[in-house]
Amino acid sequence: MAIDIQKIRKDFPILEEQVHGKPLVYFDNAATTQKPTQVIDEMVKYYYKYNSNIHRGVHYLSNKSTDGNENARKIVQKFINAEHLHEIIFTRGTTESVNLVANSFADKYISEGDEVIVSEMEHHSNIVPWQLVCEKKKAILKVLPFNDKGELLVDQLDALISDRTKIVAVNHISNSLGTINPIQKIIDIAHARGVKVLVDAAQSVQHVKIDVQEWDVDFLVFSGHKLYGPTGIGVLYGKEDLLNEMPPWQGGGEMIKEVRFEGTTFNELPFKFEAGTPNYIDAIGLGAAIEYVENIGLENIDAYEQELLAYATEKLSGIEGLRIYGTAEHKTSVISFLVDGIHFYDMGMLLDQMGIAVRTGTHCTEPVMQHFGIDGTVRASFSFYNTKEEIDALYKGILKVCKMFVH
Repeated sequence: MAIDIQKIRKDFPILEEQVHGKPLVYFDNAATTQKPTQVIDEMVKYYYKYNSNIHRGVHYLSNKSTDGNENARKIVQKFINAEHLHEIIFTRGTTESVNLVANSFADKYISEGDEVIVSEMEHHSNIVPWQLVCEKKKAILKVLPFNDKGELLVDQLDALISDRTKIVAVNHISNSLGTINPIQKIIDIAHARGVKVLVDAAQSVQHVKIDVQEWDVDFLVFSGHKLYGPTGIGVLYGKEDLLNEMPPWQGGGEMIKEVRFEGTTFNELPFKFEAGTPNYIDAIGLGAAIEYVENIGLENIDAYEQELLAYATEKLSGIEGLRIYGTAEHKTSVISFLVDGIHFYDMGMLLDQMGIAVRTGTHCTEPVMQHFGIDGTVRASFSFYNTKEEIDALYKGILKVCKMFVH
């Protein structure tokens, strides 16, 4: 099935907006994706008709909102093929999911002298929580490097693992390089040594199909807002046995079974890790977003986005003085680049004047920039609602900026 791009674009009214009098070209999808009307309408419906706090009421509105929230959990379970519904924990996003695992897993399993492995290409949200935990526990943080193409040196992982290694935390797709990492191989190497694995799928669930049971991954985290859903909602998948063993991370309502001043007993999964009033409307929006994506088909999305990536790579590679950072054999629809003699902020601001939205800076991956000896890049990231004509506009925009800097 081929993607009907014009039909899809009608689902995203923001794409009809103008910026500085020019048609909007939105190439900042790795930072956040736009939301289709189907998602917005579903959330508005619940706010207008059914809004009420969930799990705590016996009345109609509470039951309707509760059903909506739990149906969203079922949608997520099916989307990533989790074995159990209660293995799906709703959080505020990828960052909170990583922090939850880092803190709760560490409390149970990490002691002084133990080790945590992250990769050199991680987003800060999958580095800093582990640094904090290692500092607190007096554990050691080790780093799996990547080569100059932006490919992880996975063959070094086995040697990096020791008898004290407890967990490997790695992204599936790099937000700044576009690299698709060989997650199955990483999991197999780690599990052969008895080491758990957390996969940051924030940049991958919207592009490719993920099956947590096939991978046998221990933890998987992602955000709703990069998956055409609302902000402020995310997912933590964890294996049942691990989640049951790990202590709660936050205390409050919902995550308790019984509270006495003498002591508290905790709720069962998934509620043990969902303290306070849940973000149920955004969970419902996330469910609608997943249904929207699945209706198009992840295989179709991936094929079309790969076509866009190949087209954009060929176009931009023909620009004199332009260098692309991240040339892995297996990558997704992200192009990070610099042009000789032009600061990335200047490039980004001038493209904005042409209506073209790109991201500039370190993309919360400062170690990646340090690897290449640069301060930042311009990043264009594509979605299934983008077109080759928009890539042509980017190409012409870059050329126009280059002419401005010719002395």
